[in-house]
Amino acid sequence: MTSASRARSFDLAAAQYAANRPSYPPGVLLAVEEVLGRHLKGARVADVGAGTGIGTALLRERGADVVAVEPGDGMIAEFRRALPDVPVVRGDGNALPLADLSCDLITYAQAWHWTDTSRSVPEALRVLRPGGALALWWNTTAADVAWLDEQDARVAHWCGVGPKDRRRPETVRAGRLAGLAELPFTRRLLRWSRTVPLDTHLANLTSHSAFLVLGEARTREFLAAERELLSGLFPDGTVEETYVVDLLVVPKP
Repeated sequence: MTSASRARSFDLAAAQYAANRPSYPPGVLLAVEEVLGRHLKGARVADVGAGTGIGTALLRERGADVVAVEPGDGMIAEFRRALPDVPVVRGDGNALPLADLSCDLITYAQAWHWTDTSRSVPEALRVLRPGGALALWWNTTAADVAWLDEQDARVAHWCGVGPKDRRRPETVRAGRLAGLAELPFTRRLLRWSRTVPLDTHLANLTSHSAFLVLGEARTREFLAAERELLSGLFPDGTVEETYVVDLLVVPKP
């Protein structure tokens, strides 16, 4: 299964994604403002790979003037339901449908790894104004929470993918820096959590691409086994998901 196929799989589960995926803590955009040396209010921002608008909504709350860039029909439909007054254009980071020097900030929330960085890095630099920056962030599950670490291993085994490298959070995963290694960057790790019903946790888990390309039958098998296991761990039916947001801010040279 190619990376492009996995990226396109989100369109088939856009409503599930919108209803169950976590947002991000306020500290993410506060850290971006700190590195930029300015508030986001009034800043021209492109949120690329915007999906259903989770990151876009936070940017709007900070007063940014946001345009969303998203390639998927299903994701765009959910985005427009959630944020009908925010412009969204079809496209991706490999060929941004934006003018030269038109943005103060370009953001990728949970989306940079889907780009071809040999194209997306120069595209970001083309669109950014002097003094602007590229901000990339991901929710990663906390490696020091035993049940989450064990679940990660079960998911990797079930889906036939490699387990996430969360053992050393001080080390930036190579894929995140692809194409950026020669540029200076600032990194922040921000820990946060949310408490959700078990059903929401499982729906969030299976909205990830590894499950979306796995097939319904195999996903149902996993859900049945995982529900039984987690019901024993969390008899009240609620789960605390603990995350560490991995944020990289890359100023335009």
